[in-house]
Amino acid sequence: MRSWSLPRLVSVLTLTLAVGAGCKAGGDDARAAPPEPTADKAPGPRPTPRDAGRTLGPKIDHDVKLLDGSAMKLSELRGHALLIVNTASECGYTPQYEGLQTLYERYRERGLEVLAFPCNDFGGQEPGDAKTIRDYLSKTYQVTFPVFEKQRITKSGPGPKSPLWKTLTEDLPGDLAGEVKWNFTKFLVNREGFVVARFASSVDPLAPEVVSAVEGALGK
Repeated sequence: MRSWSLPRLVSVLTLTLAVGAGCKAGGDDARAAPPEPTADKAPGPRPTPRDAGRTLGPKIDHDVKLLDGSAMKLSELRGHALLIVNTASECGYTPQYEGLQTLYERYRERGLEVLAFPCNDFGGQEPGDAKTIRDYLSKTYQVTFPVFEKQRITKSGPGPKSPLWKTLTEDLPGDLAGEVKWNFTKFLVNREGFVVARFASSVDPLAPEVVSAVEGALGK
């Protein structure tokens, strides 16, 4: 048997006790907390689940004018989901106003705003002035959602493309961008102000894919 001097034995026992205490204090329950993000790495606005993995593009916060000429900032509608539609009164798709009104009535209490932007760029199918458009929509479709001044949506024709429609057709990511081809193209904007879906003229406002996208943008 190996012999130990008393001082050496005391030293070994002291070291053993210290190591044991250190292991107990440094177990799984003693892991260091991860560092908090610095200011320049702090997370930005969180996208909705429908936006996951998508580059969201610019926010829709443009200055626009209603049909009566009053000014409005779309940023005032932040917190609402928006369905932006280019419309016309003499188009084969004009009856979609009925579906848009139904959609608005169904979801406005949950935060949906339908925004109609009359346009005469496609087939000259919105030739009337503001009063003509307003009277027609009120009498024929009982429209109660906001209707705005006529917009220049295409690059052709007199005058520049409106800033809102330039953003919607040129500045969005991926398949959301691209020139509007006809009346009643629909852009869905989520509560944070990002465009998350686009639907062609032929897609009815009450089609399952539109309703599903609206419900997704509104959330619970």
